[in-house]
Amino acid sequence: MAVRAVVPPDEIAVLGAGNMGSGIAQTCAQAGYKVRVRDIDDAALARGRAAIEKTLEGAVQRKKISAAGKEEVLARIRFTTDLVEAVRGARVVIEAVFEEAAVKRGLFQEIAPHVEPTAIVATNTSSLSVTQLGEGFPNPERFAGLHFFYPAAINKLLEVIPGRSTDPGVLEALEDLGYRLRKLPICAADTAGFAVNRFFVPYLNESARIAGEGIATLATIEQVGRELFGTTLGPFELMNVTGIPIAYHSMGSLAAAFGEPYRPSERLKSQFESKSLWAWKETPADGHGSAEVRDRLLGLVFGITTRLVEEGVATAEATDRGATVGLKWGQGPFTLLSNVGLSEGRRLVTEYAKQFPPGSFPISQELDRLAGSGEARWPLRRVRTVRQGSVAWVLLDRPEVLNSLNSEVLRQLDESFRALETEKDLRVVVLAGSSPVFAAGADIAEMAAKDLTEGRAFGFIGQAVCRRIEQFRTPVIALVEGYALGGGLELALACDFIVATSEAKLGLPEASVGIHPGFGGASRLTRLIGRAGAKYVIYSGQPFAAEEAARLGFVSKVVPTGRGREEVSRLAETISSRAPLALAWVKRVIDHGADAPLETALRLEGESAGYTFSTSDRTEGMAAFLERRPPKFTGT
Repeated sequence: MAVRAVVPPDEIAVLGAGNMGSGIAQTCAQAGYKVRVRDIDDAALARGRAAIEKTLEGAVQRKKISAAGKEEVLARIRFTTDLVEAVRGARVVIEAVFEEAAVKRGLFQEIAPHVEPTAIVATNTSSLSVTQLGEGFPNPERFAGLHFFYPAAINKLLEVIPGRSTDPGVLEALEDLGYRLRKLPICAADTAGFAVNRFFVPYLNESARIAGEGIATLATIEQVGRELFGTTLGPFELMNVTGIPIAYHSMGSLAAAFGEPYRPSERLKSQFESKSLWAWKETPADGHGSAEVRDRLLGLVFGITTRLVEEGVATAEATDRGATVGLKWGQGPFTLLSNVGLSEGRRLVTEYAKQFPPGSFPISQELDRLAGSGEARWPLRRVRTVRQGSVAWVLLDRPEVLNSLNSEVLRQLDESFRALETEKDLRVVVLAGSSPVFAAGADIAEMAAKDLTEGRAFGFIGQAVCRRIEQFRTPVIALVEGYALGGGLELALACDFIVATSEAKLGLPEASVGIHPGFGGASRLTRLIGRAGAKYVIYSGQPFAAEEAARLGFVSKVVPTGRGREEVSRLAETISSRAPLALAWVKRVIDHGADAPLETALRLEGESAGYTFSTSDRTEGMAAFLERRPPKFTGT
């Protein structure tokens, strides 16, 4: 199914003006969408509007937006009690009523006759089955889950969940919508807890279980949780803030799906029934039992996350992203597992599983295999390659840190281009970010720890990767969305040319942190725009808007924001239809001739052009021209 992208000022309907609904509506309006918010009465709508105004006013006070910007956002939101008015003509309808399946299903049946046949309908659920919620909906292929994380106007994580009948094109449109809403979407299968709550809520439950067994005080468990996962709030304070009933009921849903290990602990149950908060501050943080607490929590988290990846619920990368972005953990489970070591991780999971009936807490076969083979780290892909016919998209995939470049990213980028060298049917490569950001520069956290020798080595690694991209046999296009700064711009400059979207910012700000470009950016930029121009860009260290970068001469084409992938896909297809040998040879002519005396360059160009007459592609191309048909080039 072809599904058109949902772009501002398209209209989005949000059903429910509570905490989640008001936050979702604000998020959509801030991204430029027109929003209709519907609730059952004027009082509910007034509370929702007040919540949005309060959040926006806080943003004004923090100078995140202007007072005029606040009013523009509010002007995009219309509040109504009329359900038909809310959904009619909306491109996307997002349900955000309370977490009760019967209520949600009833609402979907009520809106079904009034929703446009081409509209996407999404349920904001954190624990209910998307497939079951969509049963009976007339267009199940256009029904999916969108799990916004609280607070929806601030938290950047968004889980995108397909139902059994959801069309892949709808998922792509929702993932794209997530990025346009300035979220970081992850895809998760339609299973209880999806990706994040599958391990996060059991972590809360396990903390309560440990307390109930008397292993450690509440304050000690709270402290271990904070230190272990690098969070501001530990498990008990977090439940106090978000609601103990949510944790209790969520564990019930998980237990129904996965059995005994997910059963709500007696300690959590009694705390829920008492209707009181955890009094963890009233207990001493004496450290007694902290080692066992640590091992139990790690065994639980490692055991669940490795299993959910093995089951195909989410990728390891998405799971880590869910933890660091959605839960604000300092490290994702798989990064933490790698730091602990796979052998030790397997031991912790094995020990944790012993407290349950055999087989009820299964251990990941992949964890067992990797640990048994001596691997120390769980493999995480930071660079992905996606083939679209004769075009390969190489995607930098660390959106949670704006695709900043560290040693592992450079290694995987080099590996990706090496692998593509062997693909004979490849005609064009596009280098881009997996999200609407190219790369915001080198990973300063890694760079700050390097000494002289390590810094030099890192620069030469970056140069080698850029050189591999520059010398790649097919045309390589850089699509710059968002930021291409520092090492990010240096990567883009190694491509044959740069296409940037209108909101993109490009620059070489290294001197602002005490260094200068080292991947070849200074040298390549000088060859593109001259010495004075390169010095202007590097000395100022400022990010340049795409149009200014094009005027200076290092961006070849500027396209509208939100249209970058579409425009570059079309351009790549056009280039891939040209004679591949001719393009490969003229690429060498241009690159080598630019640094040679004119007479040498002309000789090289003439010889190379002459050799094209010996190719089958030349015969085919000219015959096709005379016969007025498209040519079929074979690269021979």
